Parts: sequence; structure tokens; C-alpha cells
Amino acid sequence: MNKKAILVLEDGSFYEGLSFGAEGFIYGEIVFNTSMVGYQEMLTDPSYAGQILASTYPLIGNYGINDQDHESERIRVRGFVVREECRTPSHWQSSHTLHQFLETSGIGGISGVDTRAITRRLRSKGVMMGAITCDKSPQDTLKELKQLPRYDSTDFVRDVSTKAPYEWDATDKGMFEVTHIAVLDCGLKYSILRILRRLGCRVTVVPCTFTAEKILDCKPDGVLLSPGPGDPALLDYIVETIKILADKKPIMGICLGEQLIARAFGATTFKLKFGHRGSNHPVRDLVTGRVHITSQNHGYAVDASSLKNGLEVSHLNLNDGTVEGLYHRDLPIIAIQYHSEASPGPQDSVYMFTKFISMVEAAK
Repeated sequence: MNKKAILVLEDGSFYEGLSFGAEGFIYGEIVFNTSMVGYQEMLTDPSYAGQILASTYPLIGNYGINDQDHESERIRVRGFVVREECRTPSHWQSSHTLHQFLETSGIGGISGVDTRAITRRLRSKGVMMGAITCDKSPQDTLKELKQLPRYDSTDFVRDVSTKAPYEWDATDKGMFEVTHIAVLDCGLKYSILRILRRLGCRVTVVPCTFTAEKILDCKPDGVLLSPGPGDPALLDYIVETIKILADKKPIMGICLGEQLIARAFGATTFKLKFGHRGSNHPVRDLVTGRVHITSQNHGYAVDASSLKNGLEVSHLNLNDGTVEGLYHRDLPIIAIQYHSEASPGPQDSVYMFTKFISMVEAAK
């Protein structure tokens, strides 16, 4: 039998349900994702570090967990909130259940709660801190929650970034290795590396704390700035690195990488009310006029009115008009706020990697 559990939000609201996964006190920023599939990729996405993830789709775990679809080495979310948890998955690749995956990873969750009500509250009031517990009252949980560090005050990038440089090989070999890309790991997903390898790139992943000089010592043809968690305003050490690299190597930024490029050129970023997390966000390419359906996972955005020093908007979100892409008028620099690697999500935007590699080859 599952133990009873509660999810408490910092506004005092709480939701009763059942514990699954590992038991214990869990806290973090509560966010929601609207994707219908891809819970394994979401759970292992480093951009969710420090957050409790709520899935809006009502049935989670029905196709189990496999050994191929991880987007990093382990689960990155702090907790998982679902309407209904399935313990009898059916899929030929499934090797264990969602409950087993969370339990062996030491990550807790809560099921049997009204995730639609939670989502509506977050949409109206904005994302907020929350906690999951099995052995405290809502009042005691709220009191403890208010004493804990807030999401916006923590640099999670240092926690999720690799501690040492490495070359990505695996089995994702391209036909030729003619282009060397250094990936600055701010919380990258394996799909980025897989796609670069399939496109024929040699890929070297370096820690977020690597200086520009150390990155240049790797002799890359181009630099990719990965997605990642948290507030870009806390990452000035990476911004300083980008400032030095900007006129030395072609650069592509994805998600957090876009925000850091913008800040390196003097722009500002701001926190969205409830973020963009899902697989069906429409984005317009302002150059071609084409609309792409994109996968997104971010809580911050670039302030378009603050752009300067050659940066221009290249893509816009059609839901709220926020910046979804940038390019530099004079330097080989492009950036997108959405996830060109998707996973989960549509593969419509993989062409951005090809565009970046073509830009790198032209610079060579």
C-alpha cells in the first residue's frame, strides 16, 4: 500500500495523494509540463534541477522505463507529481517501472492529486516553491518550506555540469569527423551530442567553469552553449567566457545558452510567470515566416527591448510574443530559446544544428 502524502505550495494550498518512488521530505520550485509522452526524458533533463515536476497528462508510467532514453546519467528533478501512476507498463523496451526508477534513484513523487487544479493555480499565480512529505502536517510543512533556499538564489549549473572534459563517442558515429565542436556543459541533454555525432562532428564536452582560454586550447571549430537550469543572472562567470569567445569562434546557444549570449552582449533576462514547458509551442522564424512546433523547457526569457551590440531577434513565440531566437549582425553567432534536439517533442528544428555546422564550416 502506498503511504499517504501531501504536496504543499508556498501560498498555503495543499493536495493530498499517495507517495510513490522514494519516501522523504522533498522541496523545490513547482513547475508543469504539458507533453503527453517523454516522462523519462523529462526526469533526466538537467534543466529540471531544483524543481518538482508536475505532468499535466493524466496517466504516467504506462510504457515503463528503458535504458536508451536517458538524457543524462541520472534523474535530475527533485520530485514528480502525477494524476495516475501506472505500475503495469506495457512496452517491448521497458525494463522497469516508473516507481522502481524513482525509488532506486532516491527520488520521491506523489500520485492521485488533481494535476489540472495544480496547473491552473500555477498559471494564475505563477510558479512557486513547494514540498512533498508523508509525515508532516500541511502547516508544519509550509513553515519548514519558508525557511529553505529559494530556487532563484541557487546556481544549479555547477551541480549538473560535468566535472572534467570528455569526448562523446558512444555509438553515434557520423560518416566523417570534419568539424570539431566544443560543448560548454551548463546542463546538456545527450540528444544534443547524439545529433552532432550523427552529423559528422567530433564532440568535446567541457565543464561550465572552463575559461575561454581552456576552451580554445581544445582547438574547436565552433562552440555550442547548452541548455541548463536556473537564473542566468547568477552565471556571470560563463558570461565572461562568452565575451572572450564571441569574436574568436562561431557560437550556437540553446535555451539557457541563448540567455547567456544575450547577457554577454549587454541584454537583460527576466523570469516568466509560469515558464514554457511542453512539446507543442509555436515559434515563428522571422526570416522565412515559417512556423515551427517546438519543444521547450525554460523559466526565463530575453528582454527584446534590451538587445544591443549587434544582436537581433530571429524567432518569436506565437503564444506570448517572447524571444525564441537571436542572431548577430556581424559575427557567426546564432541562438534559440527552444530545444532543437527536442526529446521529447517534434524533430522539426534539428535543422538548426545543420545551420550551425554550415556556419562553422564557412568560418573555417
